[in-house]
Amino acid sequence: MKYMLIMRANDEGVKAFEDMPFEQVIEAMGRYNESMMKAGVLLTGEGLTDAAEGFVVDFASETPLVTDGPYGETKELFNGFWILEVSSKEEAAEWAKRAPLGAGAFLEVRRVTELEDFPADNEWVQKEAGWREQQAERASKA
Repeated sequence: MKYMLIMRANDEGVKAFEDMPFEQVIEAMGRYNESMMKAGVLLTGEGLTDAAEGFVVDFASETPLVTDGPYGETKELFNGFWILEVSSKEEAAEWAKRAPLGAGAFLEVRRVTELEDFPADNEWVQKEAGWREQQAERASKA
């Protein structure tokens, strides 16, 4: 099973991060990532740039509205993610609890849907399976 660990932080977490020496943050994340790689559970993971560099596309009206960051309220910022391949929800929770995060930060953990979760006879599900095969083939040649 694949699980996504979605790193989030509120204003308190962002402030705590800014107060930490950057080398300390990199080392803690590096050790955490290395432990997941050695265990064979980490498929991918990425951090995100500051919210000021991002934007939001709001679909509330007929024409989508694009708003540049930073956003009006920063109750919860999405800061990065990991995708793990684990045997159970409980194993995903164990890895999530080991993340080097502090007060004001939290992880939302969600199972990633797989093709088997959808009807196999659906045209778009079949196309998706083909696209995934093409991507895997491309990745193997890179």
